[in-house]
Parts: sequence; C-alpha cells; structure tokens
Amino acid sequence: MNILDRLAFRAARAAARSRGNRRALHPAGVIVTGRLVVPGHETSWQVPWLDAPGSYPVTARWSLAAGLPRPLPDALGLALRVEDADGPGRCLELLLTSSGRGRWTRHLPFPRTSATRGPYTTLLPYEVGGNRGVVAAFPVPGTPRVPVDPAAVGAALTRRPAEFVLCVGKASAWLPWGRLVLQKGAEPFRSGPDEVAFDPYAASLPGFRPVQRLESLRVAAYAGSREGRRAAPPA
Repeated sequence: MNILDRLAFRAARAAARSRGNRRALHPAGVIVTGRLVVPGHETSWQVPWLDAPGSYPVTARWSLAAGLPRPLPDALGLALRVEDADGPGRCLELLLTSSGRGRWTRHLPFPRTSATRGPYTTLLPYEVGGNRGVVAAFPVPGTPRVPVDPAAVGAALTRRPAEFVLCVGKASAWLPWGRLVLQKGAEPFRSGPDEVAFDPYAASLPGFRPVQRLESLRVAAYAGSREGRRAAPPA
C-alpha cells in the first residue's frame, strides 16, 4: 500500500468511526428494486450479454454521498446490482454519482436539488468491449422531479417508476446500451454488518470493467471504511 492508499485508508476509517461506526460515504439511504432491459444492438459491443436482448432484475441503493446535514448541498449516489447479467450468479455492480454531462464535468460529483434531474456517472472510466468511458444513467425526459431525500425517492417510486437510459461516454458522444426502470421498494438502510454492499471491482464482468487507474486508492478507502465501522467485507 503506497502513501496515498494509506492516507485514503486512514481518512475513511476515521470518517466511519466519527459516524458511530457507520460507513464513511453513503451512510444512509433507501433500497429500491427494478429491471434493466438491454434491447440488443446492431453494432456489436463485443460483450455477449450487451449484444443480445435481455431483461435483468436490479437492486439499487439511493443515498446522499457524504451524508451531510441539511441544508448543506450533497451529491447523490445510485448503486446498482444487475443480477445474472453474464449468466446465473454473475452479477454486475456499479457505483454512480450525480455529476455533469460534459467531457470533463462527467468526472466530477455535483450536488443536486432533485434526485431525477441530471445524470449519474461512475466518475472514473470503464472498458466496455472496444469502448472506454464513464458509465452513465440519464433520467428519461418527463421523469417527475423527486426531492433528494432518499426516503422521498422511495415514496415517489410507489406512485410512478423512475426510468433512465444507460450509456457509455466516449469523447463528446454518449452511446446508449440499456434502459433502467426503478419501480418499487422503499426500505431505508443504515450501514452495518448486514447492509446491502456494492463492490464495482469484485462484481465486474469480462468486457465490462472499471479501468485500473486509482483502483488501489478506492479499494484502500473501502477497506478503511469497513474497518472503521467494524463490518465484514462485501460478499
């Protein structure tokens, strides 16, 4: 572990301890469910499950990124687990953060006043077949404005689903590859030993992986947060 990794580990551990042994980031939110629909594509992604039509169950966690007290502005997190994407037991997990959509701002977290206005991205690039870029979720036009409070998000989904187009950002273009529908569930969560955890490195798939840049830094931060809250690593 290099010096930057050690600093990330210690900072995340200290933040988790200061929150009463809750995670350093995304300490509270709501769990919702839905589906990811992949329509299949005329131009190959060179990823078998993206090139064939399919529909997959999704578990999602909507949360405030830093868990700052109101009325301080905060970015939002949208974590996704796509079940059986590459076959039985082969899930894909993504961690998305509210961000900009420009060539540079797509890599920066943006505070939001609505959970359904503007994109969420992985901030760091992915390798998706022969393409390289951030993975993003764009709200479908006409999606109702929902307050940033995760509990309000869960309540809103009981009335009307939230829909997103999933894309890969390549230079100035956005290449769509799926449609996400989040439609029910409003189970609040607090971080703890039995929490729903997401790990985009352990749950990546062949042809659909985060780039290695800064991987060790993020892994060190996850480990520090887990140690700080005395929780087991995600399974």
